[in-house]
Amino acid sequence: MSDRLPGFSTLAVHAGAQPDPTTGARATPIYQTTSFVFNDADHAASLFGLQAFGNIYTRIGNPTNAVLEERVAALEGGTAALAVASGHAAQVVVLQQLMQPGDEFIAARKLYGGSINQFTHAFKSFGWNVVWADPDDISSFERAVTPRTKAIFIESIANPAGSITDIEAISTVARKAGVPLIVDNTLASPYLIRPIDHGADIVVHSLTKFLGGHGNSLGGIIVDAGTFDWSTGGKYPMLSEPRPEYHGIKLQETFGNFAFAIACRVLGLRDLGPALSPFNAFMILTGIETLPLRMQKQCDNAKAVAEFLAGHSAVASVSYAGLPSDKYHQLARKYAPKGAGAVFTFSLKGGYDAGVSLVSKLQLFSHLANVGDTRSLVIHPASTTHSQLDDAAKIKSGAGPDVVRLSIGIEDKEDLIADLEQALGA
Repeated sequence: MSDRLPGFSTLAVHAGAQPDPTTGARATPIYQTTSFVFNDADHAASLFGLQAFGNIYTRIGNPTNAVLEERVAALEGGTAALAVASGHAAQVVVLQQLMQPGDEFIAARKLYGGSINQFTHAFKSFGWNVVWADPDDISSFERAVTPRTKAIFIESIANPAGSITDIEAISTVARKAGVPLIVDNTLASPYLIRPIDHGADIVVHSLTKFLGGHGNSLGGIIVDAGTFDWSTGGKYPMLSEPRPEYHGIKLQETFGNFAFAIACRVLGLRDLGPALSPFNAFMILTGIETLPLRMQKQCDNAKAVAEFLAGHSAVASVSYAGLPSDKYHQLARKYAPKGAGAVFTFSLKGGYDAGVSLVSKLQLFSHLANVGDTRSLVIHPASTTHSQLDDAAKIKSGAGPDVVRLSIGIEDKEDLIADLEQALGA
């Protein structure tokens, strides 16, 4: 065997998977079962006591899901991963390990509208408080740090604007504060950006988007970088203190550089219960096999569409980091040299009404609330995904009244441009 480390495309097809030992099936089987038989009483006790790895109950783990977890961890360069039911579920499970009532976390203002809503409203019922910072002003993160700060949360490529976040600069702030940096890598995928290489401690994804890639299955995942010392300063008792439900085990001490992934599984997924269906895991695994091919095609298409829109008389501005004129272009060259992603926004001279009108006139683009599909998608964020925000907050998040978001698919770019041209002309 060669000592060569497999390349990205090879990992996307093979990581975590082996032919089924019983049947020889080459594709990963769907283990559609709720529970698993123990060898004997001692085996059962060792599994429940975290003294051995294995399958107990699909709410906690499943062999199909395990292949997905190992594959995404390999693609992201992490030590371990945990698959859950959705991207939102991933965010809840991550923060449950870090936060106590009254604690704070800092989040970039430029985020997916659902995350803004979750952080602002839903998390209040847990006593978790979000403090907002401007990803274009790194010092705003520094000013937001307090003794109650437990984490910093950003998106590598921000939704909806497609802006590139300076991960390394914010990682420096997190290191100085002694807190982990959490990066939502959904819009980039590890094909474009690997946040762990730039200082992230935890990576989350909505698997529903580019990793699955076909708009057919919900899922989320948490990747542990294995880079953070959870025992320092007593800030994270879920990981550093003895766990009474596991006979006093200290997760950091016992599991080392994948302790966070274990905590998310045995303290988060076990008790909160947002388990990923093995069927969805199978569908997402199948999607990941073509991730490099899809992502490159989508980035190339997105650049062509952005260039067309930038020259159209009805368009006021285009926010796409792949354009040399864009304010995030240099960050895109640093963090995402293979392409600036396939999601971006543009503003129409006709404002809110023009945005609403445009989405109704497009024929090839599907008007729906998703991104990362093989099909090209369109939405007017101000009237949909970001409608819960006031106008000032919409503008700060990159979803002003005149903004339209596109998620570019794998169709022929000429057909996408023709559809936009007829809708803008109408």
